[in-house]
Amino acid sequence: MLRRLIIALLAICAVAVVRPAAADPVFPPGLRIGLEPPGDLKPSTHFSGFEDVGRKVAITILDLPAAAYGGLKQAANAENQHGLADFKREDFSFHSGKGLLVTGRIQVKDGVLHKWILLASAPAEQDLTVLLNVEVPESALATYSDAVIRKALASVTFRPMPIQEQLGMLPFKLGDLAGFRVMKVLPAGGVILTDGPSDDLNKQPYVIVSIGRGVPERPDDRARFARDMLSASPLRDLTLQSADAMRIGGGPGFEIRAQASGANGEPIMVAQWLRFIGGNYWRVIGIGPKADWDALFTRFRAVRDGIDMR
Repeated sequence: MLRRLIIALLAICAVAVVRPAAADPVFPPGLRIGLEPPGDLKPSTHFSGFEDVGRKVAITILDLPAAAYGGLKQAANAENQHGLADFKREDFSFHSGKGLLVTGRIQVKDGVLHKWILLASAPAEQDLTVLLNVEVPESALATYSDAVIRKALASVTFRPMPIQEQLGMLPFKLGDLAGFRVMKVLPAGGVILTDGPSDDLNKQPYVIVSIGRGVPERPDDRARFARDMLSASPLRDLTLQSADAMRIGGGPGFEIRAQASGANGEPIMVAQWLRFIGGNYWRVIGIGPKADWDALFTRFRAVRDGIDMR
């Protein structure tokens, strides 16, 4: 009897040892949203999400601000779903909460495409709206069935903002933050740095680094280009104090210094630098209170001098 009990216990332990561990969610680079990708889905190198190139299956993930939720929900609740056949709409629970799931199929040039669209909002402190779009061709349903896709969507989870990953995806590197902290990485390829405990830019200094395309070739036109860019900024009572061509990082650039009024009418100072690289440019604009300007200007300039294109 004792021998049989020992054998039974050993068998249970063996089963416990070989049982596969639960899969961990995978997060595409720079996103706060992840899931357990089924089949041969891998993080895409072409868009934010996952893809199985061989089977032409894709999961596109949009990491959006919380304010986007209302408009997207209204669109998801619309009767006309742009040619989506067998359209269904339902509440859907997933790892980190509840969302709205829209399913259906659509006729495309190569055949029938099955779609699952999950819309959800994260807790308020995360300022996050989730929109996932899954597309599976009819030929791939044997691997990516409705049950398989629903299981993957049920595994959707969130993580804190991956700032370092997002910085690594920018077309430039910041060699010196000069004591500023990264507040936000911009989708268009820029970053906002600030100096203070909150994210209210009306109350503390900040600097924005961004890139752009389309640069005039003539120096006089570049000066006008720089002035127009600063004039288009949402700054009140803007008054230019100086505007000069200069060398920045060994290449042609342009500096503008100005004064403006803050949200409460207080005097603020502005410095804008453009560095021209072929037909492209990067831009640094630093803004802070006039009373602290001398120290801030030195720090803004350190951020400028630490920029290096990848």
